[in-house]
Amino acid sequence: MHELLQTLSRDMFHLPLPITEKILRPVVVYLFLVVFLRLFGKRELAQLNPFDLVVLLSLSNTVQNAMIGDDNSVSGGIIGAFALLAINWLLMWLLFRSPKVNQALEGSKTVLIKDGFVDEAALRKETLTMEELISILNKNGFDDPAQVALCVLEPNGTFRDVIEALRKLTVEVKELRAEVAARG
Repeated sequence: MHELLQTLSRDMFHLPLPITEKILRPVVVYLFLVVFLRLFGKRELAQLNPFDLVVLLSLSNTVQNAMIGDDNSVSGGIIGAFALLAINWLLMWLLFRSPKVNQALEGSKTVLIKDGFVDEAALRKETLTMEELISILNKNGFDDPAQVALCVLEPNGTFRDVIEALRKLTVEVKELRAEVAARG
């Protein structure tokens, strides 16, 4: 029994790689992914279609070995997880403290619809199809781009102005319902 506990302990907590390598591997992969996801654009953040989901799942599987190396120990997993959380916290802290760097990394917003007219060049730039845009509008209660005063794709992948317009409509509907209830 004592031998079994020693084997389990060794297999679970022994680090076959140096601790600095265990820390550096996930940090390097994290920074690589942040830079390349930024380079590939907002679309990756906006709406996940089945193809995007497959890419993200494959990406996580592909970089897994680069992060952990030849280490399946609990200790190695904890150290790797700590390194990922620490680099994420550090990057968020740096971006918070440096608005200009944050703007450069985050990118800028893209106006897709203005006064009911679709900017097709902006759609091409963001590799969005008209069908995908219509789908996004439909999910937010609009049937036609002509109904939208302004639709902006934010750097984080959200469609802020469509959502704000929907909130305003919701408030207006509630006010109208309250008026009708007060009359009746």
